[in-house]
Amino acid sequence: MNEENQKTLQGLRIDPSQRAAAANARWSRRWIIGGIAALLLAGIIAVLSRGPKATEVEVTKAAGGSDSGVVLSASGYIVAHHKINVNSKVTGRVASISVEKGDHVTEGQVLVRLEDEEFRAQVEQARGAAEAAKAALAALENGSRPEEVERAQHDLDQARANAARNKVTLDRTRGLVADGVLSKQALDDAQAQYDASQQQANSLDRTATLSKIGPRKEDIARARGQLMQAQGTLAYQESQLAATLIRAPVSGTILERTAEKGELITAQFASAAEGGPVGSVVALADLKDIQVELDIAQDDFSKLSAKQKGSVSVDAFPDRKYDGVIAEISPEANRQKATVQVKVQILNPDSFLRPEMNSTVRFLAEDVGKVNDGVFVPSTAVRTSGSNKIVYVLEGGKAHAHTVTIASNRAGGYLVTGLSDGAQIITNAPATLKDGDVVKLKK
Repeated sequence: MNEENQKTLQGLRIDPSQRAAAANARWSRRWIIGGIAALLLAGIIAVLSRGPKATEVEVTKAAGGSDSGVVLSASGYIVAHHKINVNSKVTGRVASISVEKGDHVTEGQVLVRLEDEEFRAQVEQARGAAEAAKAALAALENGSRPEEVERAQHDLDQARANAARNKVTLDRTRGLVADGVLSKQALDDAQAQYDASQQQANSLDRTATLSKIGPRKEDIARARGQLMQAQGTLAYQESQLAATLIRAPVSGTILERTAEKGELITAQFASAAEGGPVGSVVALADLKDIQVELDIAQDDFSKLSAKQKGSVSVDAFPDRKYDGVIAEISPEANRQKATVQVKVQILNPDSFLRPEMNSTVRFLAEDVGKVNDGVFVPSTAVRTSGSNKIVYVLEGGKAHAHTVTIASNRAGGYLVTGLSDGAQIITNAPATLKDGDVVKLKK
């Protein structure tokens, strides 16, 4: 073998160190591939062990009993059926006020006393004028007394005697003048004296006649009218005096007290200025006669009718329930708010209720007393499947479809049959939910 062939054979020999490195590389590849296969196998096992992915859902309980009869829920405020602002009939200064806010008062009870000295003086003045008019009328109605008639007749007789004496003197004087014994002046004087006495006799004759006849009917009527006027003035002044005692017009509870001792109360006008006259003294209401004032949207108004019953609750005491009935429906709607005002009379009020409290009224269907079965479900839980209505119920971690029958509409949902009271109703479920799907509660 020549030298060139020997070099070629030496180049084809494998170095032992290279054979070891190649072996190590093959083992590394095998470990990597085995690890990847193990991870894939573990992932497949984990996925298979978990099963299908659960759909998150919200649930609510199917409500039976009174909840199933609610056709509409509305919120409003408690108001007194009749709230009375008590004012004064007269203007005066407060002498005393005997009530505080929250006090219960009875009809006719004195609430405020005004200073009354001027009113008492006016009453006495009017009483005196009435007594004078009464006496004047009595004098006319009774006519002249016998003594007055007798005196008038005596005066008349004396005047007639005096006229007769003057007549004799006149006749004698006339003869003496004719004989030239006396002057013409003496005759004139005698004539004048006789005429005067004759006129006096005639006047006294008419007076005596009138004293016997009595006063004229017109004079009596005028005197009677003057007496009635005086008595009316007295009655008015007495009413003004009585008005200084401001009384409760009805039995109820004091809601506000707006006057204090020493303040001026006016019957004419109130002033907003500090220290000015005050218009009212207290506000009161009968808290056994209270209502809930509601503004019902026109879209919901058709669900209500006169005398419809409802259950009343207040935010302050949510566990307390009160019976109510529609007592008043406004004859006109509110154009701006698109509502109709409705007032619900609370039939069994107690001391827990206060005017202006937030209140909720749940109106009951008129047929609620006739419905013996059925539960309430929200409208978001009812689906259509062909010609049937279905509701999904959470049972054993899965959604199960139940066919239901809608008995009637209710507020926010339906009264249905085919479900048990308290069933876990799935609401707002995805459209892809099917019977038997695994579900879980949304957190």
